[in-house]
Amino acid sequence: MERFEQQDKQILQNEPIISKTEKQSHAVQLQEAIALHQQGRLAEAEAQYKAILKVQPQQVDALQLLATIAAQQQSYVEAVELFDQVLEINPLHAVAYSNRGYALRELKQYEEAVSSYNKALLLKPDYADAYYNRGITLEELMRYEEACLSYDKAIALKPDYAEAYSCRGFALHELKRYEEAQSSFDKAFALKPDTDFLFGNMMYNKMNICDWRDIDNHLKYLVAKIDSRKKICAPLTLLGLLDSPSLQKAAAEIFVHERYPASHALSAIQKYARHDKIRIGYFSADFRDHATAYLMAELFEQHDRSKFELIAFSFGPNTPDALRKRAAAAFDKFIDVRTMNDHAVAQLSRKLEIDIALDLSGLTTHSRPGIFALRAAPIQVNYLGYPGTMGAEYVDYLIADETLIPKESRRHYTEQIVYLPNSYQVNDTKRVIAEQVFFREELGLPATGFVFCCFNNNFKITPSTYEGWMKILKQVKGSVLWLLEDNATAAGNLRREAVQRGIDAERVIFAKRMPVAEHLARHRVADLFLDTLPYNAHTTASDALWAGLPVLTCIGESFASRVAPSLLNAIRLPELITSSQEEYEAVAINLATNPEQLAKLKLKLEQNRLTTPLFDTQRYARDIEAAYTGMYERYHADLPPANQNAFPSNSSGSTLVP
Repeated sequence: MERFEQQDKQILQNEPIISKTEKQSHAVQLQEAIALHQQGRLAEAEAQYKAILKVQPQQVDALQLLATIAAQQQSYVEAVELFDQVLEINPLHAVAYSNRGYALRELKQYEEAVSSYNKALLLKPDYADAYYNRGITLEELMRYEEACLSYDKAIALKPDYAEAYSCRGFALHELKRYEEAQSSFDKAFALKPDTDFLFGNMMYNKMNICDWRDIDNHLKYLVAKIDSRKKICAPLTLLGLLDSPSLQKAAAEIFVHERYPASHALSAIQKYARHDKIRIGYFSADFRDHATAYLMAELFEQHDRSKFELIAFSFGPNTPDALRKRAAAAFDKFIDVRTMNDHAVAQLSRKLEIDIALDLSGLTTHSRPGIFALRAAPIQVNYLGYPGTMGAEYVDYLIADETLIPKESRRHYTEQIVYLPNSYQVNDTKRVIAEQVFFREELGLPATGFVFCCFNNNFKITPSTYEGWMKILKQVKGSVLWLLEDNATAAGNLRREAVQRGIDAERVIFAKRMPVAEHLARHRVADLFLDTLPYNAHTTASDALWAGLPVLTCIGESFASRVAPSLLNAIRLPELITSSQEEYEAVAINLATNPEQLAKLKLKLEQNRLTTPLFDTQRYARDIEAAYTGMYERYHADLPPANQNAFPSNSSGSTLVP
């Protein structure tokens, strides 16, 4: 979900007050400068402000507006210094405190930014925009309850404040108060339906509670807006709504162009000399108890340290969990860059001469594409965390496999494709499955009958997927569907949808969240995992296969809809990949009504689990290192990025894909 910050628009929200004691000529000059500023002619306005200040160094309005230009040009350190000068002259300047808070926020100095907003509000308690901007900053600190209170204040002062309603919806969503979030989004939409990316956020929130009312019309509206290149939907949201790689590419391009365009604030990187070891930078918000770390932890440990130097750039929460500690121990350098802005992180990456920068977050929550927009390394790669194209000219490569992106689909990706020989998705074979033996009754399941399950997040469940599941339940007497309960509203909606399709609500059963080792162990009481379309199971599919539970999927057209097929091909179970909804339902029913066939399939899964590529992390490490080496050699041969195959583990390099 994308938050709706107004960013630079908020800088110029207040007209300056021109002192009546100023000479008329200076007042006219200042008005002319302001007019240029508001027209976006920043260089001319800046020159005018400086000319005024040369004659009148204490002219507070000119100084304040000069500071706003520095902020608009992303010179945030300079902006803070200039705002400080304003406040030395006039300690009661509420606007300067508020805009100073904006610059501090962009410098990732969130606590200081909140303090600056608080000072503005002490001076001007009816300052709606300062409450709004403080709310955004509190969200950055993940203090969502406080953010909601700040938005409430802004709305109380300015009842038609659509952006505040939008951001309030985001904060409520993060608190899992989905129905309240929906009310806030609906209000924002009623006030200002063209608010950037608002409609997509509304849709994402609805999908999290499985509220599918009028979804067909919503999707038609969404498609029409994307086709018109409107800022309607964040790309991550779209992955779960439509299986269209062309629309996904368009949404990503629209989003990145608006929020994270290529920046030339830093000079071009001068070519690095060859290093003794290729310097790999992994950039992520998720070196912690998170799906990305679950998959990647062992890869970090398996890298060949005689050939590669590993540096982690962590911009996510510093949680003291086991995965965080394990990841930190696996790197040569583990750098916490949460409090550094994008410019500083990119500069640090350049100082360390990172050869290949891998973005593990892409366009997901808490991602920071702005680091890559500044060019953190000569080679930049979209890898693992985001299942699709980033639509960004500054991302050179996307790591995939031939199942994910067939040759004919490359046109839907702005990156060059690096093909690994098996699945693109790495796995951790050190993941512990608890020895605890669960019984069906203690999990709320019936003692007998077939158990279909899906532990994907609720937002991945579409009406068509659910319709198929209900058809399967109708054909398999005594069967139940076991789903993950993310929230009570979704559970209630899904049970109601079941009843509307002629299925007893009791046959849809919900699993509470539990520690990962125990969660893996409880897979053993299920009989078959049913995947979702268009957003497949990713880590959840690996979980099921690692625990010995077969995964049935239906292959789609987009990256996100081909991940489970990629995993099944890598574990040599292609018979579980279907190509239509009808085939998907037929195979599920057949397996549920033919216990011998299902038993053979489970035996094959058990035999393949540790003998095929999917869970061979050492082999995977060699394959991806071959990919890195191929990228590196092209760079040092002065060749542009190009599609390439990574040779299998027993080979020595990479080759171009024709």
